[in-house]
Amino acid sequence: MSTPGEEIRNNRIKKLERLRIQNIDPYPERCSFILISIIDVQNSLSKYIKSSRAVGIGGRVMAKREHGKSIFIDIFDGSGQFQLFIAEDRVGEKSFKQFADFIDIGDFIGARGKVFYTKRKEPTIEISQWEILSKSLLPLPEKWHGLLDVEGRFRKRYLDLVMNADVRARFLMRSRIVASIREFLQDKNYIEVETPILHAIAGGALARPFQTHHHALDQDFYLRIAPELYLKRLMIGGFQKIFEIGRSFRNEGIDHTHNPEFTMLELYSAFETRDDLIRLTHELFQITCKKLYKKTKFEFQDKEIDFTKFKTISFNDAMERYASMPMYNSKTKEDILITAKRFGVNPEKSDTKSKIADFIFKKIVRPKLIQPTFLIDHPLEISPLAKKNPTNSETVLRFQYIVGGFELANGFSELNDPIDQAERFRAQEKLRGAGEGEAMSYDEDFVEALEYGMPPAAGLGIGIDRLVMLFTNTDNIKEVILFPTMRPKQ
Repeated sequence: MSTPGEEIRNNRIKKLERLRIQNIDPYPERCSFILISIIDVQNSLSKYIKSSRAVGIGGRVMAKREHGKSIFIDIFDGSGQFQLFIAEDRVGEKSFKQFADFIDIGDFIGARGKVFYTKRKEPTIEISQWEILSKSLLPLPEKWHGLLDVEGRFRKRYLDLVMNADVRARFLMRSRIVASIREFLQDKNYIEVETPILHAIAGGALARPFQTHHHALDQDFYLRIAPELYLKRLMIGGFQKIFEIGRSFRNEGIDHTHNPEFTMLELYSAFETRDDLIRLTHELFQITCKKLYKKTKFEFQDKEIDFTKFKTISFNDAMERYASMPMYNSKTKEDILITAKRFGVNPEKSDTKSKIADFIFKKIVRPKLIQPTFLIDHPLEISPLAKKNPTNSETVLRFQYIVGGFELANGFSELNDPIDQAERFRAQEKLRGAGEGEAMSYDEDFVEALEYGMPPAAGLGIGIDRLVMLFTNTDNIKEVILFPTMRPKQ
């Protein structure tokens, strides 16, 4: 026994065959008359109505209302929705019958006619000519259940976009955010570059990589976990201000703020410091917010975020204030383990005390930092690419920008001492040998590049997905990635 969906599909396939018998191509290359976007028609309604000039639009049929020998339909083209009207006495019996018989909700059509207002003052095009542009075989959902079918929305994002205006608006907002960032950086003379996705050595961040194999070279490669080391090579090559917006990949867990592939902005600036990039980050977020909302304050998770000000706190002070761990860095690993278990944190045996402290920070401290906060002076052990703090050799000149309880940016004064870098890579290799899967490998080529000399510089990374989460008041990263990673259906 067939399901209702199968019956509809079978019925539409029969319509497809009948169209072809009548020499009507249900999938033509293009419409035979000129089409303009619905938004353009809406913006020039008075002009089209006064001139009585015919206009052509195309889009997907979203609704169809039959009234005897006339039909009203709504079509959507991505820019907007518009009402069409077709009547038998205007287009003829044959054309009207074909429209009534063959056009279903979900089909794409082109329609041409004059614009007028109905008695209800609804702008409408009276069809004088129409064509089918694409015949749909499966019906659109009559009622998309939104959060009642979250997984279905993510798996069939194309339906989510068709049926949910809020989702479309969110991804349009994402595009505006990225465009705003590009404009901001280009105005400050940053040059956009591209670096490899396939890396012979996984580096640039502490993370577990994805591994693949290139058959022609018979060599293993890693999907990049960060573009950092290649961008620094460009600094060595003479570029002073550079940025890249692109995908990175980390073989880690999936939760409301993590997806295995994600979009990052990374930028580097020669002859600047961590503090310079703190000021740049503050300015970038203020300007982006103002472009989006015409103000520097907005609502996030029922709290007002104010980008006009920020606070700065050290990693050590944050641990003391919010996790009751005074001078954590003077404690033994065993002491920190006891505190971790009290907070429900269960680290691996191979984890260092700084990494365990970072786990505690992420679970206990970070969610409490709602207003814009710059966290500075991180432990050296979890920051292998940052310059040491000259006033405290156990910490580095690093910052994280935290808003709404999650990290949006990470930056530091870059380590450009090749001897120090080589020693840190060797320390990371020891951690790998002890079972730390996220530790870095020794990158001999990068160390050699540093030996040719890299200018003093500072670097910054911003998670674009989390930034969009913040500015669209969204609490799940899957809602801001068009096609998030999903477990395969059985």
